[in-house]
Amino acid sequence: MPLHKIIHQCSEITDDTYACALFSQAAEKYKLPPAGSPPREAYEMVHDELMLDGNARMNLATFCTTWEEPEVRRLMGESLSKNMIDKDEYPQTAEIEMRCVHMLADLWHSPESAVTMGCSTTGSSEAAMLGGLAMLRRWKNKMKQQGKNCCRPNLITGPVQICWHKFCRYWDIELREIPFAPGRYISTPEEVIKRCDENTIGVVATLGTTFTLQYEPVRHIACALDKLEEQQGLDIPLHVDGASGGFLAPFLEPELEWDFRLPRVRSINASGHKFGLSPLGVGWIIWRSAEDLPEELIFNVNYLGGNMPTFALNFSRPAGQIIAQYYNFLRYGFEGYRKIQQSCREGARFFADYLRHTGLFELISSGGPGEVPGVCWKLRPHAKVNFTLYDLADKLRTYGWLVPAYSLPPDCEQTVIQRILVRHGVSVDLLERLARDMEQSIRFFADHPGSRRAEGEGSAFHH
Repeated sequence: MPLHKIIHQCSEITDDTYACALFSQAAEKYKLPPAGSPPREAYEMVHDELMLDGNARMNLATFCTTWEEPEVRRLMGESLSKNMIDKDEYPQTAEIEMRCVHMLADLWHSPESAVTMGCSTTGSSEAAMLGGLAMLRRWKNKMKQQGKNCCRPNLITGPVQICWHKFCRYWDIELREIPFAPGRYISTPEEVIKRCDENTIGVVATLGTTFTLQYEPVRHIACALDKLEEQQGLDIPLHVDGASGGFLAPFLEPELEWDFRLPRVRSINASGHKFGLSPLGVGWIIWRSAEDLPEELIFNVNYLGGNMPTFALNFSRPAGQIIAQYYNFLRYGFEGYRKIQQSCREGARFFADYLRHTGLFELISSGGPGEVPGVCWKLRPHAKVNFTLYDLADKLRTYGWLVPAYSLPPDCEQTVIQRILVRHGVSVDLLERLARDMEQSIRFFADHPGSRRAEGEGSAFHH
């Protein structure tokens, strides 16, 4: 009996993966299977399903990092079980987090970078909300000291990412979002000032908008707020959403004043997993000084034998992405980041030149100064084509490319644009391949006029 049992087990081990029982049926989707499966078979089942996803490297819609060095993957694997909040058990990881905070504070010209207040987050959205919470609490404290009502706060922004809409809805704040206007896709000092009052908790300026990739004029907005304080006594802080630009402007346009060089800027958030080059799951928030982060927002928690100060919307979270961020800082240094971001900008220029030469598209942004490396375009008003940008986006998916087409927000919703991001790992060779596939797509529509989708039909990128 024992011998027969051993022989039976050995034959199972040598069976082909796809000859096993697990692959003779569909995977469970709504309940746990009654029994488990060997690791290799379970892996192949999940792996095969994931093949149906798009190729992340060819997803030119995302700002997020899709290429990492092997050493980053090794560090991520070695850190898989480390909980970032457990600073008593992983003190060196906690030290690495603070090193990153101080390095970013120095990069963004903090007046006291060695003692700057800041922390890591799971992404730029969480970091933005923490910056908003600090502005809200400071405003409430000020209004209470003056004996005024603090029940109607408002926040002024340009066209912002959805996280700011969430922040205002979750914390019952009026969002005064500056609408688009034909030819103007970002906020201006004039539009900001006419929305300010004593209930304004702060102004958010975005360094690289999601819709059109453009930097908002941070310095001009700061100067306008300075003038407003002189004239009306309203001291309104400025927060910079540097989700993308925070890791771009210091290297591509070091002379651009957008950061803590401007006294009006009180806090900055950025995404480490976008142009910070780290794997998905890390963001950063830095305050100008300790007084900009109200002490009552910091929790001191007795956790696993240690006193843990924490200020975040979540608690347990992985440490690997923060460790990878520090690796990138050591690996590339200032000059390395500059070369990488410059390479991304050159790739954007290459693709923008291609679009110009077609004569069919009007560029909104092309990755130049004051813009995120990427290209944003729309069809020329009188272009003689028999397709929409939605059609073009759908056709490019057949080649594997994810290139979104979407309409702009209200007041410009009739304008449909298309956009790509040129990130680390998106080479000119890949962009040349994309250009060829676009040419073939345009030729296909010309040869098959009946293939055009009706206006307004659903699309993966039709927002």
